[in-house]
Amino acid sequence: MDTMRPKSAFNNNHNKQSKLARTFHKVINLRSATSKITSNNGICLLTSQAKVKEDGERFEKHRHLDKKEEEFKARNRAVMEALLAKLFAGITSIKAAYAELQMAQNPYNNEAIQMADQSVVDELKAISELKRSFLKKELDLSPQVTLMLAEIQEQQGLMKTYEITIKKLESEAEHKGTDIYSLQKKLEDCVSFTKSLENKLNASGSLSLSMFENLRLSVLNPTHFVQFQQHTLRSIRSFVRLMIREMESANWDLDTAIKFIEPDSIFAEQSHSCFAFESFVSKTMLEGFNNPNFGLPSESLPLNNKTQLLFFEKFKKLISVNSKNFLAQNPSSSFCKFTRAKYLQLVHAKMECSLFGNLNQRKLLSTGGVPDSAFFAAFAEMSMRVWLLHCLAFSFGQQVSIFQVKKGSRFSEVYMESVTPNDVDTEPSVSFTVVPGFKIGKTVIQSQVYLSPVTAPAS
Repeated sequence: MDTMRPKSAFNNNHNKQSKLARTFHKVINLRSATSKITSNNGICLLTSQAKVKEDGERFEKHRHLDKKEEEFKARNRAVMEALLAKLFAGITSIKAAYAELQMAQNPYNNEAIQMADQSVVDELKAISELKRSFLKKELDLSPQVTLMLAEIQEQQGLMKTYEITIKKLESEAEHKGTDIYSLQKKLEDCVSFTKSLENKLNASGSLSLSMFENLRLSVLNPTHFVQFQQHTLRSIRSFVRLMIREMESANWDLDTAIKFIEPDSIFAEQSHSCFAFESFVSKTMLEGFNNPNFGLPSESLPLNNKTQLLFFEKFKKLISVNSKNFLAQNPSSSFCKFTRAKYLQLVHAKMECSLFGNLNQRKLLSTGGVPDSAFFAAFAEMSMRVWLLHCLAFSFGQQVSIFQVKKGSRFSEVYMESVTPNDVDTEPSVSFTVVPGFKIGKTVIQSQVYLSPVTAPAS
């Protein structure tokens, strides 16, 4: 009989053998893997070192290329800067040559024109050649040298331009000086001509005044008064013009003075402002005209036939005398007292000090003297005419009065006369009275007024 082994024992031995085989197989696989890993690590190590070296060489190569590229860009930038500097210097030279060309045309200088024209052509050729070299990439410039030469050329062009400008200004100044001299000569001629006209007018005035020398009281009529009034107004306006010139020489603010005389007045033209000064002078000189003594307290005279003749004789006596000479020879006369009082009233102390720098004329008049100045001579002539007009008015033996027109009054041709042409379509109104009107008995002599240039409601 065959011996039968227990199944469990066989299984145990088989299991042990299998386990041993698996263990042995694992050891062999582990050693193989370890050997392979060791071998692979060595290869990786060698490969990494080679790669680092290769990367280093590649970095150095790129850095060298970048440095060369930067140097190339820097040089290219320097060349472009030098190119622009040379271009701008050429433009400056062209400007200077063109300015020289213009300067040579007036006055005409053919040689200078040709030289300037050639300079312009040469600079244009140089710029054209520069353009050609740039487009064909044939620029051969040393940046440092080119920049220095361009700066020199730029400064030379600017200096030439400044020199030409100075010459032009000097030439213009010379022409202006010639024009000024010519204008001064014309002014002198005009002044001389004006003086000759004034002398003729004064001569004609003297001739027309001679008609009053032969005037008789029996034939006296208002027309004679109106005629002499025109002579009086002429002397007033002559004095006003002189006064305005003195104010301008003393740097007066005429606008402020006008506003003080005639506040809120509006003038159609700037030249019309003189009527404000004329208004001030005429009103001051004619103040007290309606009194026989003309406002002189010590000269009280009754109005009768005898005083009528007395006034007419005074008129005839003084019609042809020189006002300054009469004042010097008759310091205690009524006319002298009148002239002294009116001067002190019209020419304020501050005004006289401003115009002449002192109060000598005022002091001399106060002591009975006669100032020797063109200003006082004009005033004395005006004063004489006003005094004679007063004498002539009271020679009629009738009631004498003066009147002024209120601002804003409706214009009336019966009582008023405009000092300027009336071109207003609507009904004009009065801005202010320039010369008061006169009433001798029932006769009315028109006042002279300045009309408002704007439409305003008339009262």
